Amino acid sequence: MTSHQTTQTMKPATAAKKLGVYLEATPAEFQEGVVSRTELNSLQTDPPAWLKELRANGPHPRPVVAAKLGVSIAGLARGGVTEALTTEQIEALKTDNPEWLQKERATQAEVRKEAVRIKEKQKEKDAQRADKTRGPRS
Repeated sequence: MTSHQTTQTMKPATAAKKLGVYLEATPAEFQEGVVSRTELNSLQTDPPAWLKELRANGPHPRPVVAAKLGVSIAGLARGGVTEALTTEQIEALKTDNPEWLQKERATQAEVRKEAVRIKEKQKEKDAQRADKTRGPRS
């Protein structure tokens, strides 16, 4: 009995997400086909010119825009940013530093600070639990 190795493929939208690019800005042949795991790995390790250009200048998908601005995706929406932005547009937003961006960055900083606090608290609980399970030493 021979086992047949099937090639793992994904939709272009999934591949674009994994590559961190905006699907609508990719070449038509990328958008219309399927992408194998091997092709994806090849694109990641040796990106073609179009992929390098998209990563450098955009337009970028919302998760990338949010990361570049230091805010959440929800924060982008609250700020009225619902479309993909180019690197130039992102830099202009950073320069203008509108009130909504300042507020969302502050919110994001608080979220990160709270996440660190919770993590530290959990470490303390875990350490206390470990001490209790060891019992008294003789």
